[in-house]
Amino acid sequence: MGCVLGVADMRWRNARSAARRSVAACAAIIAMQGIAPPAHATEGYFQYGYGARQKALAGAGVADSRDATAAALNPAGLVHAPAELAISGTLFSPLRGYTGSGAQGFSPTPNGVHDSDSNYFPVPNLAFTYRDHGLPFVDVIGVTVYGNGGMNTDYPGNGPGSGPFSFGKAGVDFEQAFLSVAFAKTLAPGLSVGVAPILARQQIKLEGLEAFGGASIDGAHVTGQGTDVSWGAGVRAGVEWALAPRLRIGVAGNSRIYTHEFEKYRGLFAEQGDFDVPASLQAGIAFDVTPNLTFLADYKHIWYGSVASIANPSTNIQSGALPGADNGPGFGWRDIDIIKVGAEWRNLGNLTLRAGYAYNTSPVQSRDVQFNILAPAVVQHHVTGGLEYAWSRNLSLEVAGAYVPEANLSGTDLFSPTHTIELNMHQWEATLGVKYRFDAEPAALK
Repeated sequence: MGCVLGVADMRWRNARSAARRSVAACAAIIAMQGIAPPAHATEGYFQYGYGARQKALAGAGVADSRDATAAALNPAGLVHAPAELAISGTLFSPLRGYTGSGAQGFSPTPNGVHDSDSNYFPVPNLAFTYRDHGLPFVDVIGVTVYGNGGMNTDYPGNGPGSGPFSFGKAGVDFEQAFLSVAFAKTLAPGLSVGVAPILARQQIKLEGLEAFGGASIDGAHVTGQGTDVSWGAGVRAGVEWALAPRLRIGVAGNSRIYTHEFEKYRGLFAEQGDFDVPASLQAGIAFDVTPNLTFLADYKHIWYGSVASIANPSTNIQSGALPGADNGPGFGWRDIDIIKVGAEWRNLGNLTLRAGYAYNTSPVQSRDVQFNILAPAVVQHHVTGGLEYAWSRNLSLEVAGAYVPEANLSGTDLFSPTHTIELNMHQWEATLGVKYRFDAEPAALK
C-alpha cells in the first residue's frame, strides 16, 4: 500500500518523475521479497508470453515491440515503447492428472483416474519504461517484474497406500520470478539493440515422494522439507532491424541463468539440487500488410536438455543411478521447438484487435511419464486472442484469453512393465491489463 499511496500523494508538477522513481522502487521490492506468484506455463514450464499484448499474440512479436512488456521478449524493441507503466493480471487454470491401468505389480502408482487439485492461479506482470534524451549511451530504460515459469501439482491422498506414489498426498509447487532492468539504444535508422540483466528468484516445495528416499544419495532431503528458495542471475539481449519500410526482423534470447542449488532437495534433483534456468532463443519477422495491420511469425527454442535435473532420463534409476547424483534420474525433458504466429489490427477507432496461435514440441517422452506425474507438461497447441481499448490519450485497457486443448501421453511404469500411465492436461487463462502513458503521445514506432 505504501507504494500506491506514495504515488497518489505526489504534486502534479513533479508527478511524472516521481511516479517513475516510485514504480521502479515498487517493482524491485516486489521481486526481492518474492511475492510475485508463479506462472504455471505451457511451453514446458515457461510462460508463452508476458503481459496482455504478448499473451493475446501467443508470444509472437520479437520483431514488433510496441509497449513496455518488450523488455521480457526483446529489449531492443523498447526504443519503440512510450514512457509508460503496464500492469496486468492473469487467472490461469491448468487441469491436469494421470490414469493408471494394467497389472500394477511392484509399482507405487495406483490404477484409476487421478486429477490434481489447486486449479486456479493468479499471475501478475509489471513493466515500466523511462525515456530521457539526456540519458548517457541509451535511449530507453525499462524495468519489468514477471513470472517466467513454474509448475504445480497437488494430488490428494489419505495416508500410506494412497496418492500417486503410495505415500499419501503428493505434488510439487515450483515458482520462478524475474526482475530485469533493460537498456535499449538505436544504433542507426531502423536498427536497435538492447540488453537486460536478470535477477532470478525461484522456490520449490515437494511432498509425498518418500518412495524415492531409500535409494537417494541423501534420503533426508528428498521430500517434505518445506519451501526452499534459490537465487540466480543471467542476461537477456536482442536486436531489431527494419529491412524495408514494412518488414522487420528480430532476434532475442536468454542466457542460461545460473542459480544456487535447492539444498533442501539435494537428495532428489540431479547434481545435488542444481536447477538452473535453461537458455532460450527467439527469432521472428513482422510484416505490415497495411499501416494498421501487422502479421507476426516467430520461432523459439528452449534448451531444457542442458540442465541435468530436468533432462536426465528417469530410466537412469533402473540402471542404479541414485536420486541426487550427477547422473541421477530426472524428468527426461528434451529441448523444444516452438512456432508462433500472430496478427494485430490497430486504430479501429479506439480499438486494437489481436489474435495468435502457437505450437510446441513436447518436452516429455513416453519413458518418463511416471516422474512427470509431478509435471505433466504435455500440451502443445495454444489459441489466443485479445484487444486493447484506448480510454484516453494516456490510458488503455487490455484483455487477452487463451485456450490450450487437451493433450495426452502414455508410457510404461518404471517399476512394472505391465503397468501403463497416461498423463493428461488442458488449460485456459484470462488476462486483464491497464497501461498508462506518462507522455501524451507514444514514441514513433518505425
